[in-house]
Amino acid sequence: MPRQFKIIRILRLKVLDKPGYLGRIATKLGELQTNIGEISIINQGPDFIIREISLALVDENHLNLVVDGIDKLEGVKIEAVIDPVQVIHEGGKIGIKSRVNLDSLSVMRNVYTPGVAEICKLIAKDQQKGLKYTAIPNTVAIATNGSAILGLGNIGPVAGMPVMEGKSVIFEQMVGISGIPILIDSSDSNTIVNTIKNIASTFGAIQLEDIAAPLCFEVEERLQKECSIPVLHDDQHATAVVVLACLMTISARTDLRLRDCRVGVIGLGAAGIGISKLLLAYGVKDVHGTDLRDEAMQRLVSTGGKTGSLDEVMGAADIIVCTTGVPGLLKPEMIRYGQVILALSNPDPEIDPELAKKSGARFAADGRTINNALAFPGLFKGALEAGSNKFTDEMKIAAAVAISGQTKADNLVPSILDKELHIAVTNAVSAAWLKGSV
Repeated sequence: MPRQFKIIRILRLKVLDKPGYLGRIATKLGELQTNIGEISIINQGPDFIIREISLALVDENHLNLVVDGIDKLEGVKIEAVIDPVQVIHEGGKIGIKSRVNLDSLSVMRNVYTPGVAEICKLIAKDQQKGLKYTAIPNTVAIATNGSAILGLGNIGPVAGMPVMEGKSVIFEQMVGISGIPILIDSSDSNTIVNTIKNIASTFGAIQLEDIAAPLCFEVEERLQKECSIPVLHDDQHATAVVVLACLMTISARTDLRLRDCRVGVIGLGAAGIGISKLLLAYGVKDVHGTDLRDEAMQRLVSTGGKTGSLDEVMGAADIIVCTTGVPGLLKPEMIRYGQVILALSNPDPEIDPELAKKSGARFAADGRTINNALAFPGLFKGALEAGSNKFTDEMKIAAAVAISGQTKADNLVPSILDKELHIAVTNAVSAAWLKGSV
């Protein structure tokens, strides 16, 4: 059985409290090619111990084999199989929390009636006072119709809600922004645009998330024109920023001159087009792309790129960026010696980075490494702090430079949990807007 562990499960076991029983369990798990993590005692009785054992497994079939194997052991009873991912999502991952401690009637009168009326009147006289006396300038809408959720496709807005909540957690923890999920149950561009426009005054910026191409292009373009606050489709532009940052880092460590490289983009959906546009804006002279859809190919040409077949792109490009959603699309024999391979589809890449390197790639990474969460917190925080009304290419390129500058050791990008990274991106984006608006 392969050791490409993809899921974590916790077995809660009731075990006889006698010497050797834990050893038997560990031996059986080893025979079943399971990777054992944390082992903890949950409870203890006169002649038994209840333990929880964390296991890394290949898939659900592997889990079933483990359960069957452990169930046959004498003196061992499986009490529960726990999915820690489900546990952490129970009840949702976010909630509104007051910044004011409501501990007296006087505070109550100040935050609500009658005191709040004074603030309402101030804002009624001068709408700009809303930026000082409300949470609006630090609140971002995370809007989706659930049509392109991760690698899962069109599963609908409610099924996509855990992703939106995850974005909210990252916003709050990394840069202190309140991210509010907005679920829109429609694939009609007018409905989506009008819904967001009609609630836009609640927010300081709009993050479009997991809206499938080509709908996402129209929605973003219209909202950018019709809203007075910054609008950014995360799948296009934050992904593009991290790809550019990664390529900047590789260029700094090698003899590759990014602007002179031929870059091949395989898959011209939201991410592929966003990456192509930003690379061209940065000054890469030769961006070639391929896609099964003629409309997508024409879109790349309209932005200044060139098109070709999969074989043509693979055969000619120095750098390959894949965003197809097709696991295993790239075969080892397709890799040319010295290429840079970024296989970004989640959860399964077009080629495993280690296999790509064994096949001759100079550098290789997947979507777990090139993660848009490295970019979007600082992009939005920087835009909000600067009071911008849009995102510019200069702001995105500044974010990429900041990410590359924070990359340490032999890594291609920094850690997502590095708060200094997000501060650096915030400051770079804010400075780029202020410089451009002078």
